Amino acid sequence: MSYRHGFALLIFLFTTVFSGNPATAEPAERRFTGPWNLESLQQPPQATWGAESGLVREVYYEGEPFQGKPTRVFAYYGKPKGDGPFPAMVLVHGGGGKAFREWASLWAERGYAALAMDLAGHGPDGLRLVDGGPDQDDQGKFHDFADSEASQMWTYHAVAAVIRGHSLLAARPEVDAKRIGITGISWGGYLTCIVAGLDDRLKVAVPVYGCGYLNDNSAWVARFKAMSSAQRDRWLSLFDPSKYLGGVRCPILFVNGTNDFAYPLDSYQKSYRQVPGPVDLCVTVRMPHGHPQGWAPQEIGLFVDSVIEEGKPLARLGAPLIANGLASTAIVSQNPLVQGELAYTTDEGEWPKREWKTVAATLSDGKATAPLPEKRPLVFFLMVKDDRGAVTSSPHVELK
Repeated sequence: MSYRHGFALLIFLFTTVFSGNPATAEPAERRFTGPWNLESLQQPPQATWGAESGLVREVYYEGEPFQGKPTRVFAYYGKPKGDGPFPAMVLVHGGGGKAFREWASLWAERGYAALAMDLAGHGPDGLRLVDGGPDQDDQGKFHDFADSEASQMWTYHAVAAVIRGHSLLAARPEVDAKRIGITGISWGGYLTCIVAGLDDRLKVAVPVYGCGYLNDNSAWVARFKAMSSAQRDRWLSLFDPSKYLGGVRCPILFVNGTNDFAYPLDSYQKSYRQVPGPVDLCVTVRMPHGHPQGWAPQEIGLFVDSVIEEGKPLARLGAPLIANGLASTAIVSQNPLVQGELAYTTDEGEWPKREWKTVAATLSDGKATAPLPEKRPLVFFLMVKDDRGAVTSSPHVELK
């Protein structure tokens, strides 16, 4: 049973009880699309193909003009053995990252065509291309700009390169253009949140770590405080994912850790609540932050498979309910569940520094139930593990 068909009858339940998100969404024609020309970006870009090794081949494709000059984007293209048509994935790296050959290869081995592009204007040797776009350092992301200069900002170029990468994949004869998804790590998760709200061709999205509401709480709060109010408002109005998550129309899985240094749980929750309809969560205790760590969770591939390849979906947990000192959450799962836990912290202050503990939860009658600590303040959520070892979680709750 597919993700879509297996859960079709439960959409109303998920959108009201499970996600708490509004059941209706803005029509596509009223979505905010920011400074991007989506019609242009959804056309196949010009591309030059390079060396091939194993399942992976180098490719350069056209980017957006930068400082009045044309640019190219370097990427690795992974293709499974055989003729296809294959499903495909767009792979978006984060800060300090690059076009990762091994990431494209991992998805190709899974049976997906995959494109892992470089978003810092670099080539395969890690050196800047003479016709590369803007660098991805924080100065490139947050410097002051006039309204007419939005197209010179890193986020503008990165989003355009990601959408063009999708268009490149969709034009390949061995790729099924109707089965393409996206996943991104850290700043790549941030970009995934934006692109998932812009590009309605996508069938599934998995942002890892990255989210919106960066001005409210993130690793970059000090940078926003240093901006003028006009500069800050301009950046947030165009480049914060909170402006675009309301446009997401595909199944989406948010993956993060309780103590992420860059994207804390308060901004994370505000972000996934922006998505119309149900969302899936995989928040785990102290998930490490990094590129290999960000593509490692098996839940990413299982979730994508459930949408694109009609694999069994992850368990989905509803919003926790509290009664008689117990927290419980409703669960829908097609796989047997083998473990339930309540994760909690009674610490205050910065989210990355809080100590989290876990206690066992009881699984019975389609619910996970656990006793709540008496100490306040308290933040908690529930998690379950299925017989594949896949973990999913509920939204977190804060009790004062």
